[in-house]
Amino acid sequence: MQGMKMRGKKRLEKKPHGKRIAMTLALLALLPALPAMSNDVGTRTVRIKDISTVAGIRDNQLVGYGMVVGLMGTGDRRQTIFSTQTLSNILQRMGIQIPAESVRVNNIASVFVTATLPPFAHPGMRIDVTVSSIGDAKSLEGGLLLMSPLYGADGQAYASAQGPVTLGGYTAQGGGNRRQVNHPTVGRIPGGAIVERNTSIDLSNLTTLSILLRDADFSTARDLAETINDEFGKELAWAVDSRQVEISVEESGEGSVPKLLARIESLFVTVYPPAKVVVNERTGTVVMGAQVKLGAVSILHGSLVIEIATEFQVSQPSPFGRGDTTVVPQTEILAQETPAQRIELQQGATVEDLVRGLQAIGATARDIVAILQAIKAAGALQAQLVVI
Repeated sequence: MQGMKMRGKKRLEKKPHGKRIAMTLALLALLPALPAMSNDVGTRTVRIKDISTVAGIRDNQLVGYGMVVGLMGTGDRRQTIFSTQTLSNILQRMGIQIPAESVRVNNIASVFVTATLPPFAHPGMRIDVTVSSIGDAKSLEGGLLLMSPLYGADGQAYASAQGPVTLGGYTAQGGGNRRQVNHPTVGRIPGGAIVERNTSIDLSNLTTLSILLRDADFSTARDLAETINDEFGKELAWAVDSRQVEISVEESGEGSVPKLLARIESLFVTVYPPAKVVVNERTGTVVMGAQVKLGAVSILHGSLVIEIATEFQVSQPSPFGRGDTTVVPQTEILAQETPAQRIELQQGATVEDLVRGLQAIGATARDIVAILQAIKAAGALQAQLVVI
């Protein structure tokens, strides 16, 4: 009897040890602040326009439904019913009567058209649009978007889009082979929409302005109001909360609101970014600021590897003998645990100390996330831990 062997392995691995850090550690804001800018560690000085917006002056999202024609056999197939219905409706408006069930073309594609309407948009202004396939089209390459109205959240049409679609990729296939570059079912039309409705705000009737901080902070709101008051030499700005600062237009003495905003947005103010650690386990990215401080803590980190190996042995009967050929599995379970690695951090340790220690024990991306969460739970991480 001659035996034949088939071998298969199934491995469960938890926290492998000895691998180098498979991730990107982006250490931000490690450079000391300029003396002329700020004397506090972790603060920086920026323009007001870079950290705030003006209440009421905002973008608006537009969306519409349209059809792309002129495709080279890469459009929606017949089972995409709404494509054929749309084509039939378009032809009927042009005086051509055709039942939707009789349409058999694959050179068209139904799409959603999206755009962003900027503030102070006036009729006749052109904006860019994005065209995205909603059917089973393979590519929008070479297509032309027919005139499509774009609607706002209130259901009113604010723009109309039309024009040739440009793609950043392509797809080609033949003989069972296919090649695709980037995403061929989403394209753009630069300047493809024309604004039809006036959405500008009349600033001449405003008596107060509201400056809204993108990141809420009481210290920044206080300093912003004080900076504006120092610039104009009078009390015309006050902080309402951690995000909003009110400004009296009449007290400013400026002749117009645009002139007042131009003067305010060019001012510099000190911001106080919070201590935060952002972890992305999917990409292995950890971002930590220089203001992140660690308390006195000792880290013991070990690795446990569990390996389940199954060996399949084939048992055959002897020649001219009685019996059946059977497969007999032989399973072995191996558990191996390495000695724990130790890191000791003193009170007030910095990000550099933590990174150097993690590199010394050969921590992986998953290890980094687990260690940071454990440090936070132990109360030794004086920062907000954000896992995205």
